[in-house]
Amino acid sequence: MIPVVVPDARVVAADTAGAYRVLTFASRAIAEGARPGQFVNIAVGDGCGLLRRPFSVYRVDRTLGTVSVAFDAIGEGTRWLAVRAPDDTIDVVGALGHGFEVPDPRGADLIVGGGYGSAALAYLADELAQRGREVHAILGARSSDRIFRDDLIDASCATVTVTTDDGSAGVQGLVTDALPEIARAHDVTTVYACGPNRMLAAVGELCANLGIASQLAVEEFMACGIGVCWTCVLPVRRGDAIAHQRSCTEGPVFEGAAVAWA
Repeated sequence: MIPVVVPDARVVAADTAGAYRVLTFASRAIAEGARPGQFVNIAVGDGCGLLRRPFSVYRVDRTLGTVSVAFDAIGEGTRWLAVRAPDDTIDVVGALGHGFEVPDPRGADLIVGGGYGSAALAYLADELAQRGREVHAILGARSSDRIFRDDLIDASCATVTVTTDDGSAGVQGLVTDALPEIARAHDVTTVYACGPNRMLAAVGELCANLGIASQLAVEEFMACGIGVCWTCVLPVRRGDAIAHQRSCTEGPVFEGAAVAWA
């Protein structure tokens, strides 16, 4: 679908989710076209400047015509976004990018989220469950306060496993420590992941070794969102060759085994 430009999208809710922020804005056109794994680009900061910030689609309510994004307020732009309040307006373009490929209603899937990357998988988990798939989840983070827990994931998944680096919640360790046992126990056919690229590289390599298909939603700075600026390229295998593909158009979801991580 052609992206929609909404220069005055109204903020309808501003909430917290643990250590993270959740912003919901009204745009029926974006809500109707958004698919799991896609993102929106939002102009942030006073005066906004030329470069937008990408945010994965977290939730969509087509009845209300709203879209939610989740983020960590760690930089100037996200701190500006974090203080937006209901009835403020924001400048949004979306929905953008190539999202997750959802299979036929057979088999089991595993979603793997790192930090607030788990938010990008909530919409997907709901979609998979509605299609009759059996869905399981691993949610990981450095510590308990950085885990992104969501009732949509809880409702859509048959099991949810939490891992933390420091052991402050769930199982101590990395998401990749828990992945093989869960994949074997539930006969998982596809793994979907979103989080830091270092985590994604490890998940993709592990899935390839286990013979399980994986789809990875990468975290890149997709400034223009439409493939013009080339700031978000990734090396991707195409047969025996390496192609530099744009995360904002060919991605942000890539086949895990195809990404040639550095």
